[in-house]
Formats: sequence, C-alpha cells, structure tokens
Amino acid sequence: MSFTLHYHPLSSYCMKVLIALYETETPFTPRLVDLSDPEQRAALCKLWPIGKFPVLRDDAADLTLAESTTIIEYLAQHHPGTTALIPSDPDRAREVRMFDRLFDLYVHNQMQKITGDKLRPADQRDPFGVAQAAAQIETAYTMVDDQVRASTWVMGESFTLADCAAAPALFYADKCVPLTARHAATRAYLGRLVARPSFARALAEAQPYFSLFPS
Repeated sequence: MSFTLHYHPLSSYCMKVLIALYETETPFTPRLVDLSDPEQRAALCKLWPIGKFPVLRDDAADLTLAESTTIIEYLAQHHPGTTALIPSDPDRAREVRMFDRLFDLYVHNQMQKITGDKLRPADQRDPFGVAQAAAQIETAYTMVDDQVRASTWVMGESFTLADCAAAPALFYADKCVPLTARHAATRAYLGRLVARPSFARALAEAQPYFSLFPS
C-alpha cells in the first residue's frame, strides 16, 4: 500500500480528505498525529515544514502532498475510483473548484476563527473578529441555500470535491453559527451529507475526540 495519510480524525480538513479516500475506495495507511507530542509534530514537519495536516505520502511515486484540495485533486487524477470528484467537463470542474473555495475560505476557515477564539485567554479574545467570521458564514449559508435547494449535492446528483469540502465545514460551522429555518435548504443538505456513508464513517472515527471541540 503506497499511500499513507498523516492526520487526526477530529480535524475538519482531514475529514475532507478522508471522505475523498472513502468515496474513491483508495487503500491507505492511516497515521494519526498528535500535534501536542513534540516527536510526532517534528516528524510531520519533516514531511511538511508548515506542520499542519492532512499530509498524504505516496511512496510509490516518492511524493508528499499537503493541503486537502491538492490531495483530493491528486486522488481524482490518479485513483478516481467510482466517484468522479472532479468532473471531466472543464466548465463543471471550474464550478466545483469555486464551491470548494467557498466552503474552505468562507465557512471552514471562518469556523476555525470562532473556535480558535474560544481557546484563547479571556483577555486576548477578539469579539469583533468573531462577529465578522459569523457574518461571513451566514452569507455563505445563503449562497449554499441557492445552490442546493433543488438538488441533492452541490453539482446536482454528482458527489464531488465541493461536497467533500462542504461536509466537515458545515458540520462544525453549525455548532458555531447554527443552521436555522432561515437556511432550511443548507440544513437539509447537511443532513444528506451526514447520512452519506463516507462522511458517516469519518464522523464515527472522530466521535471519541468530540469532547475536545470547544463548545
């Protein structure tokens, strides 16, 4: 088995890659990384000096890949399986990538700003930044509403990279900026994502660590 995934099950960006691996039925060796352990952190930094996961190592190609979208693009090209995560049509592929960016930049990263702020000492918190992040997530929710109101997934009936990005982003964002009846289409979409076997599996693997998520 040439693929090794360096990751942590609780990490939202790692979940994004796990979904893609499970969707494409790609065999891989999971290597859980505890960033609080200096030796494990150092080992990860040898692969990717930024020191963040997920990192995918393809030993057969002597290649190290970092960043969730890059990893999924690589899987789509070299191990597509039965789920075409990147459409072959260039225009649809461009739209998939746009929504991948929407979920990462305006849901995923904003959610992390909010949760990260909760971990700061009280005198170092940033209520203005948190409010800005929440407003950005609300705007993204509205855009997602328009996209999924009449379809199962972001690109209609095809599960793609965009849905891999959406699943953990919306799952965690809902805990910070709850999806209400105002965003009923996005809330229903999240329900479909949670029921998707690939994401359900990733959530089950993360369940023992959910107590670490700041409430």
